[in-house]
Amino acid sequence: MTTSTSPTSSSSPLAERLAAVRGGIADAARAAGRAPEELTTIVVTKFHPASLVRELAALGVEDVGENRHQEAQEKAAELADLNLRWHFVGQLQSKKARQVRRYARVIHSLDRSSLVDALASDEAEIDAFVQLNLTDDPARGGVADRDLEPLVERVLETPGLRLLGVMAVAPLDEEPARAFERVRRASERVQRIAPGASAISAGMSQDYREAIAAGATHLRIGTAITGNRPTLR
Repeated sequence: MTTSTSPTSSSSPLAERLAAVRGGIADAARAAGRAPEELTTIVVTKFHPASLVRELAALGVEDVGENRHQEAQEKAAELADLNLRWHFVGQLQSKKARQVRRYARVIHSLDRSSLVDALASDEAEIDAFVQLNLTDDPARGGVADRDLEPLVERVLETPGLRLLGVMAVAPLDEEPARAFERVRRASERVQRIAPGASAISAGMSQDYREAIAAGATHLRIGTAITGNRPTLR
């Protein structure tokens, strides 16, 4: 989905939250001297039922994100009639890579060579981001800064993958603006190797404004739109 403010046919809380976020994104884009239409908003629906995704689709949402394979696979199958663009935004096990390729149009979390190799295919290309770890904790997911360029080169050499750019999550103990400035600089490094890979997947419910100011092109927004998540199943 883009940030266009298409009219909604409902005054439900979901519709109101979606409209509020769309308005906030548009305001942040204009404040940064950017066009709202440059931005893609991915609504992350983790733990929410497929019925909520169907309601979002009725409100004009086209891009949906999930970070657990089993949940994503089930929703994608149930909602196949909607022709949604599914984004896999969580850490991905290499053994699940081939299955994720079957429904996801974009993978945001390439962080190691073994995963890249597992996604190789002579079939249609799938879009992908290399995830950068902005912390010293390897459990957070993402490639270490020093290993960014080698992983980018590996992606470029791999059939079946089209590199869009870099993805990152701002650390909890760092000012988002500072974190996203580091992502912007990393994006510049990626573009020296892959000039067309200029996209930046960054920004969530609490920090999308700072991400937009730093050049983010893809926003991954969950609770600000969907509301609080249901109890973990």
